[in-house]
Parts: sequence; C-alpha cells; structure tokens
Amino acid sequence: MSLKVELKPGERLIIGGCVITNADQRTRLTIDGKLPILREKDIMTPAKADTPARLIYLAVQLMYLEGSFQASRTEYFTLVNAIATEMPACVPLLDEINNEILTNNLYKALKASKKLIEFEQEHSHNAESSGAGL
Repeated sequence: MSLKVELKPGERLIIGGCVITNADQRTRLTIDGKLPILREKDIMTPAKADTPARLIYLAVQLMYLEGSFQASRTEYFTLVNAIATEMPACVPLLDEINNEILTNNLYKALKASKKLIEFEQEHSHNAESSGAGL
C-alpha cells in the first residue's frame, strides 16, 4: 500500500534519515516501502522541546526515526519518571506511550506523545488560571 503525501511550497518531510524540502510549488508524492516518515508539522526540534512532554515527544521521535527503542531509552525513562512525579494525572497517557513502544508501534507512540503535550498544555493552563485569582 502506497502513502500519498501532498507538500505545500517550501514544506519539509523526513523520510528515513533524509530531509526533503519541497520547491516553490505544491507537490504530490507517492511513497512505497517501509521507512519512517514525518511531515514538518510533526517534527520536534531540540529548540522546540522546552517542556517535559515535548522532551518525551522528541525522545520518541528519535526512536521512531531510528527504528529502535534503544535510540533514546535512558533519556526517555528519566523524562517519564520526572513527569509522572510532577503530574501524576498523566500516568495513563504515559502507559499508552509505553505500551506502543513495547509493541514496537513507534509511530503510534509518537501520536500518543502528542496527546501528552496537549494534556500538559491544558494542565499548565488550568494551573495558571486557578493561581491567577490568588
């Protein structure tokens, strides 16, 4: 089964270890094969990884791109333990990410990591809102 990807002008895409940058026109690609693929909107750079959940996403992204849990194992577990201690309500999401990693569904683990980022944003927003009236 082929993957069809449409790229906007100037949009980037990672396929395997290669970064592909589209030219100045919309482009449609058909990709056959089994390599990790990430669209620009799903790529987390180290500069953007400025929260615990984003750092976890980055670690999972590296696992996905390398095709191996070993790629960021130590950093990943350190980050998971820290965020679980700081924000225990996110443990079910961490369990989901861990289960996907353990079953070698690294792309699904990446998607679950996005949910963790959303949860963290909501949690920090709610914490700021409740503290604002003090």
